[in-house]
Amino acid sequence: MDVVINIFVGLHIIGIASLLGGFLTQMKAMGAGTARFVPAMLHGALTMLVTGIVLVGLNQAQDHPVNNIKIGIKMAVLVVILALVYVKRDEEKVDKPLFGAVGALTIANIFIAVLWT
Repeated sequence: MDVVINIFVGLHIIGIASLLGGFLTQMKAMGAGTARFVPAMLHGALTMLVTGIVLVGLNQAQDHPVNNIKIGIKMAVLVVILALVYVKRDEEKVDKPLFGAVGALTIANIFIAVLWT
């Protein structure tokens, strides 16, 4: 079962890399006011959501302790990111504050995952 959990952790990391990578590739365009949400950002956020839910279920199935408050906050942040990216995915350009908010929330989610013990 540990191998399955580790596979889903790897997929979760790939999802965050896709979301953050999509944001970072658009940083120059954000400065010019032409940034947009690329499909990789939406797919990364969806991957994170699905793998995160699976990881919580697998860990609870093995009676590993799960910090439900931390998971709830991470999921709430991810749902906000996912909603913003999904709603604005077809627009040719996204406002700087909105695009920056998605990047800041993504980074905040990473730090919550890593630093909250």
